[in-house]
Amino acid sequence: MSQEVRRPRGRPAGSSGADLLAIAREVFLTQGYPGATMDQVAARARISKQTLYREYPSKERLYAAVVRDWVDRGYDAMRPHTQALTESTDLRAGLLRLAHVLHAGVLSEPVLRMRSLVATESARFPDVAADYVTRSWTRNTRLLADALATLVARGLIKADDPLVAAQQFTWLVLGDPLNRLTLAASSGPADDGELARQREEAVTTFLSRYGLPAAR
Repeated sequence: MSQEVRRPRGRPAGSSGADLLAIAREVFLTQGYPGATMDQVAARARISKQTLYREYPSKERLYAAVVRDWVDRGYDAMRPHTQALTESTDLRAGLLRLAHVLHAGVLSEPVLRMRSLVATESARFPDVAADYVTRSWTRNTRLLADALATLVARGLIKADDPLVAAQQFTWLVLGDPLNRLTLAASSGPADDGELARQREEAVTTFLSRYGLPAAR
């Protein structure tokens, strides 16, 4: 009776691509940029430093790649929700759903931590911070502006400048809770009931300016 030959298990494959960037992001978030090292990232990703440096020749390059990957993921996540607004048959309900998505996304702990990191390092890496704003806030606002333009074409709202309307909607929904959570962290997490009330008030205010009588 032959014996089974056991082959030694190889070392688990290291992380690469999006998984590597996710590991690097957590290192930057927990250690801060000054405290993060390429050694830490390589060790957590189970790859050699040489492999990491081949992909990202410096910590600066890795940090920039982490930020860009993060904002692109956020943009991709928002797109279907903004598209859904253009297809809404109940405008108020559609705006409330989008406001809820904005609260759930932008006010979440991971997003707030990333915003804090980028803000802290904005003087050291102004180009990365500027790209973060452009690729996240500005790009998503323009995406919403396109959706509002579609609603204008459908005769559901009136807006001579959909981009201004998109900016106003975004700040009506996010301005107060985002400022409190960013600048007064000791205030604690946002209360769900208070956020729901803010969404209702934000949509009511927006529709009083841009909604047609039937939509209000």
